[in-house]
Amino acid sequence: MKNAILAIAAVMVISISANAQTRTPASDQVSSFGVRGGVNFFNWGGDDASGNDYTNRAGFHAGIYGNMFVTDRFAIEPGAYYSVKGTQADNAVDSRSILNYVDVPILLRFYATDGLNIFAGPQGSILLNSKFEGDAFGQTWTVDTDDINDLDAGLVFGIGYNLPMGLNLQGSYDLGLTPVFKNSDAEVYNRGFKISLGFSL
Repeated sequence: MKNAILAIAAVMVISISANAQTRTPASDQVSSFGVRGGVNFFNWGGDDASGNDYTNRAGFHAGIYGNMFVTDRFAIEPGAYYSVKGTQADNAVDSRSILNYVDVPILLRFYATDGLNIFAGPQGSILLNSKFEGDAFGQTWTVDTDDINDLDAGLVFGIGYNLPMGLNLQGSYDLGLTPVFKNSDAEVYNRGFKISLGFSL
């Protein structure tokens, strides 16, 4: 029994040492700057007293990020992205909202391995413009609106993987915490998934 315990302990020490050697010390990690973009699938979550049935609407995002290691496994990653959000309603005119933002997340990224990482952090979003569209009588009708809140605060969390040649792939979820509308009975929030491909320069 004693020999078995010693053998298990030895294997654990060797495994931990080998795993530690796969990571570069924080002092030797190179902070990176990169570009990232991908597809959005956004909807409105919350309570809409009007009873609209919202569905996901596809959009896109693109922008820049910086990655700075603070330990050998943790990095802080600020970014700035142009992001198209909104939703689509299942009604007679196939109405949809198109909301264009600049997202500014500040993420804390934990590297479980050299490739696999998880991340989370706050995000502030600045509304650039917004409009509503609908299809009727063979035409698409567009209405600009100023009823949307200019600022949106939320949380971002997800999982990523570093690929060869500086590429990285990630999936994330945006949890909006600020109501979309300034004054409305509809307490709805921007909620959605993002799939992103990045390249560290």
